Amino acid sequence: MISLLKILFPINRSLTGVGNIKSLKIIKNVCKNLKIKFFKSGKKVYDWRIPEEWNVKNAFIINPSGEKICNFKKNNLHLVGYSLPIKKKITLSLLKKKLHTLKNYPTAIPYVTSYYKKYWGFCIKYNEFKKLKKGMYEVFIDSKFKKGKMHYGEILIKGKSKKEIFLSSYICHPSMANNELSGPVVLAYVSKWLDNLSKKNKLNYSYRILFIPETIGSIAYLNKNLNYLKKYIIAGYNISCVGDNEIYSYIPSKYGNSISDKVYQSVLKKNKKKFKIYHWNERGSDERQYCAPFVDLPIGTITRSKFGKYKEYHTSEDNYEKVVSQKGLLGSLKYLKQTLQILEKKQFPSTTVLCEPFLTKYNLYPTLSFFKKKITNSQDILNILTWCDGKNDLLEISKKSKININIIKKNLKTLTKQKLVKIY
Repeated sequence: MISLLKILFPINRSLTGVGNIKSLKIIKNVCKNLKIKFFKSGKKVYDWRIPEEWNVKNAFIINPSGEKICNFKKNNLHLVGYSLPIKKKITLSLLKKKLHTLKNYPTAIPYVTSYYKKYWGFCIKYNEFKKLKKGMYEVFIDSKFKKGKMHYGEILIKGKSKKEIFLSSYICHPSMANNELSGPVVLAYVSKWLDNLSKKNKLNYSYRILFIPETIGSIAYLNKNLNYLKKYIIAGYNISCVGDNEIYSYIPSKYGNSISDKVYQSVLKKNKKKFKIYHWNERGSDERQYCAPFVDLPIGTITRSKFGKYKEYHTSEDNYEKVVSQKGLLGSLKYLKQTLQILEKKQFPSTTVLCEPFLTKYNLYPTLSFFKKKITNSQDILNILTWCDGKNDLLEISKKSKININIIKKNLKTLTKQKLVKIY
């Protein structure tokens, strides 16, 4: 994972562009079954549109002494994402309006973007900003916009069931190790592990795995696939900022009660390490889209130091020497594997008919009604069926119905034989 991260680190990624395609091709070397797909620029996806493709060859500023500063080729964070092309000389006072710094972190280059409003600008360490002298500065940005494509990667690993577990991370940030690359590299090696299990016929569920640009990528994907996802996804996770050594954290799905939420939190408790569960109001990554109103997929976000909660976030200091570690990546990989192993053992019964089935037809309900006569097993069946909506596993059904799990298993055998229930 560290080796893959180091290869991907220097590549300039954004919502679109050659850096994204290059990154996906590198990930494909690990995940052979990854398919590189795209959405066309200008396509309307709900209330958004896919932006134009943006590519950069070079960008820099030449100061009055003839020195090159804010050199994109030395650090791609120097350039504001989606900057317009420009070549002109301007005064320092005008240039300062286009320079972005972090006064409270003077040794770091900030990461700044302007995806949806035409703009150009540079980012610079505050310590270097303070040293700028009056005079004329030459600014140069060799960037191009075109009606092109927004690329993403998708993997489908088939299990015994058509029901799927959904995993997602993003590929739209340039050189930042924890915020950007820890998610994709962990996901790449989880994908490889799952693929090996699939080849041995050891997966119960199928797995859909995405490498997408954040926000616009998930919105576009949902726009294309929402009905399918709502039908087949039983659990899932967005993976972000999982490479450091800080405590494990989790942002639950919107209502906090999905099978995804319960299983990952059980893994955190089982490992008996300090962890933090955030409230839905503290969301900030693609879980916002996956759990949006009327989308409501059962997807939470797995993280360690949550995005925005560590000092190096969205700066040049978020690198593989300072923030990400082998221990951090391996710990996150381990916890994700444990989570998926638990999900693999879960069974989710789902009724095949609307309303209660006519149980009398199947000899599961008495033909004579008599108020004082006990119909315990028939009542058990009805209480089991009411929770068989494909969202509850056997343990949840037992808790909700207050019926012993062995009795549930016995009745489910009868119900599946009569084709009144399917178990996923």
